[in-house]
Amino acid sequence: MNPAQGALTGVRVVDLTTILMGPMASRMLADHGADVIRIEAPTASKDIVGGASGLSAIVLDTHRNKRSVVLDLKTDVGAAAMAELIATADVLVTNMRSAALDRLGLSAERLRAQHPELIHCVANGYGADGPYADRAAYDDAIQAISGLAALPTRISGEPAYVPSVIVDKTCALFVVQAVMAALLHRHNTGEGQTIRVPMFETMVSFLLIEHLRGAALVPPQGELGYKRLLNPNRRPYQAADGWVALLPYSDANWRDFFTLIGHADLADDPRFSNHGARIENAVELYQFLVDAAPKRTVDEWMTICEQHSIPASPVLDIAELFDDEHLNAVDLMPIVEHPHLGDYRSIRHPVSYDTMSTELRHHAPIPGEHTAEVFRELGWSDDRIGDL
Repeated sequence: MNPAQGALTGVRVVDLTTILMGPMASRMLADHGADVIRIEAPTASKDIVGGASGLSAIVLDTHRNKRSVVLDLKTDVGAAAMAELIATADVLVTNMRSAALDRLGLSAERLRAQHPELIHCVANGYGADGPYADRAAYDDAIQAISGLAALPTRISGEPAYVPSVIVDKTCALFVVQAVMAALLHRHNTGEGQTIRVPMFETMVSFLLIEHLRGAALVPPQGELGYKRLLNPNRRPYQAADGWVALLPYSDANWRDFFTLIGHADLADDPRFSNHGARIENAVELYQFLVDAAPKRTVDEWMTICEQHSIPASPVLDIAELFDDEHLNAVDLMPIVEHPHLGDYRSIRHPVSYDTMSTELRHHAPIPGEHTAEVFRELGWSDDRIGDL
């Protein structure tokens, strides 16, 4: 494969998504070489994440490597243009609810009947077969209903949201793997299909991987919840001059740690001598980390932990990431020049490949920047493009 090409070079994706989950997913497809054509409404520059110019920091990241077309899908000319564009597409990704898609003539059933090879991916709040199917959904709402926001209750007594748009970003990864799998299936069979990625179900499945525990058996043979994680002493620790993450994990890690803090005998204590026992006694176990951390500086902890292969990290503020020597060495956040905004910090695709590219091919477009270009490719005249 040409090193300048991505794995999805030659695949066209029509992106009819908003906010973060869909745009992040389609950006990853674009990073892998897909021709992602983002459909924006005439009010796109005032989108929730776009800001007045349509080019916020989130947009610069999630819309890179895409082309932008502005269409009013509620008009006859806009609907006709969308129909012609979909006829050239391999994938349509949308996070619109079913009722809205039906009104626009873009239901999965209709489009799949017209285009049997089309991969129609619908990413929204809840599965179509359940009673919540038509509910609106945003990140915080899914954190709440999935059980994620309630987990801190088992530690502090109060629910809390993760201070990141964790649901949208997690579900975006599921969208990407689903589209990639469907493309491979079509390559093998010639069949398109409809994909549904519901945020609620996705996050419940994601959460229960470690927290299902003894409730996995029928009847249950234990409690829900992974005790090591639901532990008030599992947190960054106050060192002599800052905060540090200390995570002895294996038997050897804990034996070395107990020796370092002058309690080598604890390695043979039945409460801590194996992984299962340590989980059951996690609160008492992690208290040793709380007590030991202030006796050394962060640098001292990092040095001694590296010498004994004990996992440890300094606790960095997000502002400190820009000065991190590793991130700078791998050039994760290069400064690049946007043709309209000037210099900005881009976040490159973090995965590297020997023979494929995920490089920045072009910057996030202003809304509608490629409308004329895309429809000229479809054979439209300038007059007809002007009608859009």
